[in-house]
Amino acid sequence: MLIHAQIKCDAAVPQCNWCSHHNIPCTFERVIHKRRKDKTNANTQQKTTGLAQRIDRIEKLLTDSLFREPTPNVSPSSSGPSGFGIRLPGPSHGQSSLPSSVPLHFAGREMSVVSQLTGIPFLLPEGQEWVQSRTGQKVDVEKLSPTRPPWEKQRALNTCAMYSDLQTGAIFDLPDRTVVELHLERYRLSLMQSIFPIVDKELFQETINAVYQQPQPDSCYAESSLRACIFAFLAFSSLIMEPCHEGIAPQPPLVDGERYFMKAHLLIPQILQGTPTLDGVQAIASLALYELITGSLQSANYFGTLVARMLFMLGAHTSLPDETEYPKTTAGDHHSRVQRQLRIIFWLCFTVEKDVCIRIGQPQMFTDENCDLTLPTGYVEQLYENIKVHHCAAELPRTEITGYPLFPVDLRLSIIKSRAYSTLYSFKALKKTDAEILKDIRELDDELERWRMSIPLEWRPTLSFSHETPDPNVSMHSVMLRLNYHLCMTIIHQASSRCKSWAKGQGGVMDGVSSSLALSVEASRSTLLYIEAAEHVLVDGIFWTLIFYPMSALLAIFCNILQNPSDPQATKDVRLLRTATGMMERLFSRQPFAVAEIVHIKLVADFVSELYRLATCAIEKAWNERSH
Repeated sequence: MLIHAQIKCDAAVPQCNWCSHHNIPCTFERVIHKRRKDKTNANTQQKTTGLAQRIDRIEKLLTDSLFREPTPNVSPSSSGPSGFGIRLPGPSHGQSSLPSSVPLHFAGREMSVVSQLTGIPFLLPEGQEWVQSRTGQKVDVEKLSPTRPPWEKQRALNTCAMYSDLQTGAIFDLPDRTVVELHLERYRLSLMQSIFPIVDKELFQETINAVYQQPQPDSCYAESSLRACIFAFLAFSSLIMEPCHEGIAPQPPLVDGERYFMKAHLLIPQILQGTPTLDGVQAIASLALYELITGSLQSANYFGTLVARMLFMLGAHTSLPDETEYPKTTAGDHHSRVQRQLRIIFWLCFTVEKDVCIRIGQPQMFTDENCDLTLPTGYVEQLYENIKVHHCAAELPRTEITGYPLFPVDLRLSIIKSRAYSTLYSFKALKKTDAEILKDIRELDDELERWRMSIPLEWRPTLSFSHETPDPNVSMHSVMLRLNYHLCMTIIHQASSRCKSWAKGQGGVMDGVSSSLALSVEASRSTLLYIEAAEHVLVDGIFWTLIFYPMSALLAIFCNILQNPSDPQATKDVRLLRTATGMMERLFSRQPFAVAEIVHIKLVADFVSELYRLATCAIEKAWNERSH
């Protein structure tokens, strides 16, 4: 068999591969063509040039687009303290092109969205058109859809002190030990120790000893966690307004909370590089609380996320400490005490996260699927006994609380908030049908009612609040209890606004969604009425913690007025909008350094004033149309 093969010269020098293999001279006349290689190089060069040009073009378009966006004037109503802000383009009509986890609906209309990237609410064109059609007025978007939510403050740091510390090399110098121990003693005897149990007295005393007696621990990471814990605790302690009772403990000297916040903040990279410890967790959790209480919600969310990951690594989201051994102080019980404190911080961060997620529209880290939400042993039985003790002894020297802390909110209510968020406002929940939404609303409402009925009668929130049925035990405890109950009612039942039956007008279904939305609005009324009635018991410095409750209630009532301007209740609701402005101004005036933060109350006042103006116009327009 003859095998014909076409032999090609591979142009190797001095012999091609085939000739070399057969040991014969290579006589083939070869012309080495470089066209293909040159062409390839040319194509590569052309593609590289084209890619570079494309990147340059994209960068230019982005830059042009950025600078074409209108920048608000430097005014209190248009931005935070720095006076700078960039308005992002709104979505096209009829759709939400902005990424959002919590679209804000009312009566079937998607009024606005909360950007996952910025937490800023954008009033959609559909929402603007609806407001204008109901009021006959042009909406002042700068006031009604500001660059950041009225319940969130933009951080404004005074860095002069930090520059001074950097120049002198004193950036991480510790304060005098006596200062730290006095603040710890004041914290131990204050109600804040039970509401925000950020440190354990015995364990934190060990931290103080480690820092001041042994200034150089085994590793720089351990030292960073220890120092950051001291700094962050002092920053948090600077927010405690409650004085020590005379004769019980001396009043600690004032400290610059902002300075110590920044000292701890600068140590975070070192903490994250090392192995997670209780001190590191307490440091970052304290920073999260500091930001929450001072109104910087985005920053509080970032710190909260870091703490969540550290708690996961330490197993605090699933571990249940042995309660029977606590609070022994023997050396062998040290591990149990650490585990218990980690679990306490887990619950504290769990509670705080639910409020922050609702306020800024971000997904949750702590969920039912990933955490053991078994309540601490004896928590429910002790809870209202401890509240009663604190309420009755408000004017007497306090002793250290026994049992589990109170936390900012009843843990059972925080669990209901978590489930409401996951069931009704998560990405998966936004794809549910009307039937599924209404089923979830009914189940959550039943769970909330079971919680309400479990509360002792003297503390039990009423379904709605009015001045005719005052709260006989009004105190900060009852304020937070009722406000969170009404908030749960609002977020559960307001989800009915997302039902498609609003547009389709399906008879029987519409009765259900209308009733559900009415419950949401009534809960919002109760929120404003109760804050007004309880204003005299609100502690100083609580403005940024409290503001979300009335602001979210105002928005729901405002939308309801526009939906039903001819309803007799609309006139009463307008009066609520009017009194809310003065009430919030008074609360803000009790905030520390209120003069320096006056820009924020201007933002809030402008927002509420615009709601009141438009609501009044809607009622007048409806009245005029009926008269003709």
